[in-house]
Amino acid sequence: MQEGILVLDENMRILSLNPWAQKVLEYDEEEILGENFSHLFFDQRELDSLLSHLKRDGKWKGEVLKRRKSGEVYPEWINIRTVLDSEGGLSNYVVVFRDITKQKNSQKEIRLAAKVLENTSEGVLVTDGRGKILSVNPAFEIVTGYSQEEVIGQNPSILQSGIHDQDFYSSMWGTIEKNGNWKGEIWNKRKNGEIFPEWLTISSIKDEHNKVTNYVAVFSDITDRKHAEEQLRRLAHYDSLTGVANRYSLNKRLESLISTAARYNQQLAVLFLDLDRFKHINDTLGHNYGDLLLKLVSTRLKNLIKNKDMIARLGGDEFVIVLPNLKHPKEAIHIAESIIQALTQPFQLHHQEVYISTSIGISLFPLDGFSMESLLRNADKAMYQAKSRGRNQFELYHTDMHRNETKQMRMENFLRKALEKDEFFLVYHPQVDTKTNKIVGVEALIRWKQEELGIVSPADFIPLAEETGLIIPISEWVLKQACEDLKKIHLNGYPNIRMSVNISALHFNQEGFIKSIHSVIHHTNVNPHFMELELTESMIMPNATETIDKLVKLKQIGLKLSVDDFGTGYSSLSYLNRFPIDTLKIDKGFIKKLCDYKEDFSIVQAIITMAHRLHLHVVAEGVENKKQFDFLKEENCDLIQGFYITKPLTFPDLIDFLESWDYELFF
Repeated sequence: MQEGILVLDENMRILSLNPWAQKVLEYDEEEILGENFSHLFFDQRELDSLLSHLKRDGKWKGEVLKRRKSGEVYPEWINIRTVLDSEGGLSNYVVVFRDITKQKNSQKEIRLAAKVLENTSEGVLVTDGRGKILSVNPAFEIVTGYSQEEVIGQNPSILQSGIHDQDFYSSMWGTIEKNGNWKGEIWNKRKNGEIFPEWLTISSIKDEHNKVTNYVAVFSDITDRKHAEEQLRRLAHYDSLTGVANRYSLNKRLESLISTAARYNQQLAVLFLDLDRFKHINDTLGHNYGDLLLKLVSTRLKNLIKNKDMIARLGGDEFVIVLPNLKHPKEAIHIAESIIQALTQPFQLHHQEVYISTSIGISLFPLDGFSMESLLRNADKAMYQAKSRGRNQFELYHTDMHRNETKQMRMENFLRKALEKDEFFLVYHPQVDTKTNKIVGVEALIRWKQEELGIVSPADFIPLAEETGLIIPISEWVLKQACEDLKKIHLNGYPNIRMSVNISALHFNQEGFIKSIHSVIHHTNVNPHFMELELTESMIMPNATETIDKLVKLKQIGLKLSVDDFGTGYSSLSYLNRFPIDTLKIDKGFIKKLCDYKEDFSIVQAIITMAHRLHLHVVAEGVENKKQFDFLKEENCDLIQGFYITKPLTFPDLIDFLESWDYELFF
């Protein structure tokens, strides 16, 4: 028998047991004979209840917890009866029992599985071997809209969307038959007729004879994932603000268009657009207005191009338009002119009307390049050329631009090595006091003599130094060299000469600018009262509050401060009065036309008068003749500087000039 049997005496001591009972209890016969039946119970209260029923009814059956020899507690189904002797007295107890551990575990697993199916977010469908639905879980009902009662006994084909053809389903069932499962993306239909995508896994269940008894389908609604994928695709390929293509999409599409153009011997144009005055609008009205303007600009641009054309935003206010399969370059020019005309019309930003323009550079395939990189780069160069010519216009790329770029690159390479090769030197332009005719100061001016390029004009290399950041170490070298030369000037017998040094905006805006100036003054041991730093209006006015703090610190060091090129920027007289400056330098552009135009005559008069009212000295630079000198002297301009006195001089020539200068003979 596959059940345990125990025979107990009237005191419930074990008299005998069968082999199956020994196996379940883990006791050998000799170990357990004579032991009390109660020894096998885990819970004494269960035994007490059992004995109570036996005493009353002579029998009991039910579920109890028993303990094996090893100490393991297990569930058991037990049937116990009393055996009476011939006189009706209690003789024995017979116990028949069954270990129900496996059944209990199976029931637990079934309950757990049912709970999992009930609470899982994935739909589950179970069919028989012929494909008739046996059961579904709650998630199935939620996703499909069908209740369990509506689908039991039905074929899953009620969910088919009609999108997939018969070949699709034949392939799917062929895979299930071969591999026992299939998984993939499929479109099904809800009860309300809505088509939706799902990720589906179908598995076959087989019995011990390898015959399919059931199919289990597990699916999840991936509509949200599809929407997210579409959103990610748009983010990957389109500009989120304007909806036009982004840089990644432009690169992919342009490469394809170039390949097509090369294959069929076609022309293609790349238009590089940069909006003029966008930064001003963005800074003045705020980024929300700037974003709205970019949206409106992209809308106008889209209305001007054909379906075959492409528009992309690279970022900021830069757009690129690609025009494939051109019959003639004039088509690109015509589009550029249309764009310029369209963008000059006013834009309405909420209640604010604004005006912008655009600068456009055009490069052509194959004339201006064979690759995406070269066409974009050359169109960008042409755009900057259009900006430099006054903006609100287009420019076609041409080879001269490339030659200029090559020259600039060579110059940059040379410039990076100029300091270590000691190629820079200073020249000095004397300044004369109009009242005494004495030389009272000099302005230090940098020059560069390069082995291959010769003498390079500051107008060429200073902007390049600003652009590359090299202006900072160059400016520090100029300041240090000027301080060293000033000490030599004083030691040569001219102790009252002042030295003026121009300061770069980039250098001035460095966080460590004050510390750098202080370090140079300290290490050269020059008297700071004879050093004057020249700053431009455009440098000090934009962040006036911060500038005042820096200027005060420079004054505390003992330095003199001058505003260079005065009259060419956007001075605020209220701030000018607050700046701790000592000198104004009138821009040479006014001095040049001094005797020809009454307007410049009046401007110079006004600057001198205003400066003296503010207790400032005035320097006029660019003085080239006696007529200009006499006028400035008559108007009480304090100092003059220019070719009328001398050209800028090297240090040895300056010393000779100071020695030969006769202020009494100078008129």
